[in-house]
Amino acid sequence: MIRRVFLPLVLAAMFLSGGISGGGARAGVFNPETFTLANGMRVVVVENHRVPVVTHMVWYGVGSADEGPGESGIAHFLEHLMFKGTKKRQPGEFSKILARNGGRENAFTSADYTAYFQTIAVDRLELVMEMEADRMTNLRLTEQGVATEKAVVLEERRSRTDNNPGAILREQVNAALFLNYPYRRPVIGWAHEIETRNLKSVMAFYKKWYAPGNAILVVAGDITAAKLKPLAEKYYGRIPAQKPTARVRPAEPPQSASRRLVYKDARVRQPSWSRTYLAPSYLTGETVHAYALEVLANIFGAGTTSRLYQSLVVENKIAVSAGSYYAPDARGPGRFSLYANPQPGVSMEALEKAMEAELTKILTQGVTASEVARAKKRMQTQAVYARDSLQGGARALGAALAIGLTVEDVEAWPDRIGTVTVEQVNAAAKAVLKEGRSVTALLLQKKTG
Repeated sequence: MIRRVFLPLVLAAMFLSGGISGGGARAGVFNPETFTLANGMRVVVVENHRVPVVTHMVWYGVGSADEGPGESGIAHFLEHLMFKGTKKRQPGEFSKILARNGGRENAFTSADYTAYFQTIAVDRLELVMEMEADRMTNLRLTEQGVATEKAVVLEERRSRTDNNPGAILREQVNAALFLNYPYRRPVIGWAHEIETRNLKSVMAFYKKWYAPGNAILVVAGDITAAKLKPLAEKYYGRIPAQKPTARVRPAEPPQSASRRLVYKDARVRQPSWSRTYLAPSYLTGETVHAYALEVLANIFGAGTTSRLYQSLVVENKIAVSAGSYYAPDARGPGRFSLYANPQPGVSMEALEKAMEAELTKILTQGVTASEVARAKKRMQTQAVYARDSLQGGARALGAALAIGLTVEDVEAWPDRIGTVTVEQVNAAAKAVLKEGRSVTALLLQKKTG
């Protein structure tokens, strides 16, 4: 089984940042049914009766940004330990039972949430619900088990971050971009703090955050709310309610100074240039700009027809790739990023000059009505793929609810994108693309010998 950190927010990020949406001017994407158990656990059902299969997901409203001082990585560490057994089951038994019944599973941690999911035949759903409900409150750990998994996580950090020049630079960019907000810490944690994890600290974190009132159950597939509700009440509903844990986070102060990072490493094979701006999200900052920024990102750098790709790659042939992306699906501040990789023989100075020229152009001349119309159509006509996916709705809705959005926010996304105007896109660009709230990063090859 794979247990990994999702630094990009996978399909949920695709959906909420414009990759997957609804069609036309009609509100509604997944048309889910919802209800809440007596202990506070929220339940979402997305019907898809194409095959007799369901995806069962439990989302917890806790991620790396909810960790305390010195606790970096504990949310992800606990994700690993959730497979170590309960009072009823031995370590690894959950996964073995699931595999014997033809299911598959995964789990992931982000800055804002932790999620566990299984995909299985609908006639085995009750088995999965019983096992997941069991480990919500009955996790059993030992000092030896914690120590063993600590070594696994440290090795994961070494292999995925410390041995990857791009990942090293991304950590440094986040630490520089956020002056105070906890997104500045890596989801996997700093190695010296991972080493301090012990049984007591992990169990305290588990008891603080893993409770039905802080959890969201999303089931998508060949199921109805009428059939799921009695099962949810039987397995999850009997878990005692717990006083909610407040998600208290510090605010990000105003920024006025640009920052520049240069990382050189002999392992770099492809140099890169990037600039990341502190931006509003759906929930934080100048939220009025969020939907317009999604349209801007699509026009400016989404795919081979975008401005950046056409100018730098196709016309001027100074880059092998170029684009932009915007991440508004966060409980805290968002990020608007530009990136490019130079063609062999092209200097980083020449590449940066070309990027600056495109930025100046979009800030002074703005976008056009035809660009906005095409971008909105592209974003909206992809809804069919989300509706066809067994996991798409579960991931999009679970991630949205876990950060503090509502089902209505997800379902209304097509209409909100549809109302974005040229004036709003241009205003958003001028409000966000300010050098004083950005980090420019260069990844270069270090010459040896």
